[in-house]
Amino acid sequence: MSVMTDAAPRRQRASKKEIVGWAMFDFANQAYTLLIITVVFGELFTTVIVGDRDDGYRLANLLWSLALAVSYLLVVLTAPLYGAVMDYQASKKRFLFASYLATVATTAMLYFVAPGYVVLGLLLIVVSNYAYSLGESFIAAFLPDLGPPEDMGKISGFGWALGYVGGLFAAGFTLLVLGEATAENFERIRWVGPFAAAFFLVTAIPTFLWVRERGTPQPPGKPYHRIAWERIATTLHELRRFRDLGIFLVSLLFSMAGIYIIIAFAFIYGAQVIGWDESIRNIMFIIVQITAAAGALGFGFLQDRIGTKVTYLLTLTLWVAAILAIWGTPQVTEWLNARLGLDWEAQHLFLFVGCLAGLSLGSSQSASRALVGLFSPTRKAAEFFGFWGLANKLAGVFGIIGLGLLQSVVGLQASILLCAALFIVAIVICLFVNQARGQQAADDWERRDRAARSAIARGAEQ
Repeated sequence: MSVMTDAAPRRQRASKKEIVGWAMFDFANQAYTLLIITVVFGELFTTVIVGDRDDGYRLANLLWSLALAVSYLLVVLTAPLYGAVMDYQASKKRFLFASYLATVATTAMLYFVAPGYVVLGLLLIVVSNYAYSLGESFIAAFLPDLGPPEDMGKISGFGWALGYVGGLFAAGFTLLVLGEATAENFERIRWVGPFAAAFFLVTAIPTFLWVRERGTPQPPGKPYHRIAWERIATTLHELRRFRDLGIFLVSLLFSMAGIYIIIAFAFIYGAQVIGWDESIRNIMFIIVQITAAAGALGFGFLQDRIGTKVTYLLTLTLWVAAILAIWGTPQVTEWLNARLGLDWEAQHLFLFVGCLAGLSLGSSQSASRALVGLFSPTRKAAEFFGFWGLANKLAGVFGIIGLGLLQSVVGLQASILLCAALFIVAIVICLFVNQARGQQAADDWERRDRAARSAIARGAEQ
């Protein structure tokens, strides 16, 4: 006769090989987020595919923001449902693999988006970014299985850091070999989509070879959509027990709105507001990748010592400083030149700003993912990370649309201050999160769940 204890078992740290395999998905998918969303294709779409320098690219920026917002809205509507089914069927790897193939295929097809093919470009960005964003949530759902709470920050930080290293390889090759995102160089730079797809396809293979699918599939008998809605309804009913997770997700909604604006518009801002040349653009990319990796890894170790919530608040404070620096770069450059007799250009000062933004970028995303992992019972990890994905992408919807509409009225430079306001709101809300209480709620749920399953097993044996 088997006996199941009511005590929640201590989470064991996974093997180094499995942790590296998990982190390799971050390494691989950075090719998409950097080359397509941040560095190359976003600039190519706004300045070449759509174009229209006469209105300051305001229409192009608005269309770009709408495409991203639609893709994030689709994630909002579907990610929690997918998460509930993945937990019920113990099928996280299967769903991750499907999102991975969809991202690779649609990213490769961006090769066919030529100047004037605006609708095709919008459609492929919506689909590819939807698939990529789902995969981002799916891979995060494995995090609670990889180690005990005291290791969560280091593991999450390692994943983000390795991701930025992957981005450095992918985008570094693209910038050096494919060149600028200009109309004159279009026949070469259009290969950015196929290259990003191939990089993602190949380098994510270790994830599917080394990461284990834990959990036991529940017996079938109901349609998946009913399973999903019933589990989500149960979670929403129980959410009062996960009060701190709920509060944190609201804070995350505001902070990620600001981060998604930066991801989507940082290099567009550099081209349109700062007016950088190709060499400075390439240097900025390298700086951001290195500092983001250092921030994710360094703050990952720090948060296991001072607390993930405190680390998250610290990174948001860095973000406020970074946004003010981004906004004020042209004016500060003029002031320094006048007062100190210098001959700097705004693009040179912008490189220093990039260091601060990079540190903020890697550390804040790593800390937020780790905190959700700490607040998630292992048997509801995919579902809770589905809600994490929902908060992330809902943030992308209202953040990017808000920036797109605001910049169409006041211009891109002034509208970037919206990010600072979003980060400040996120800080205020997060002050009400109690990390210890949130972790205890997850442990309590696991104990109740084990007790219930133990009672069912005893009844079946009798």
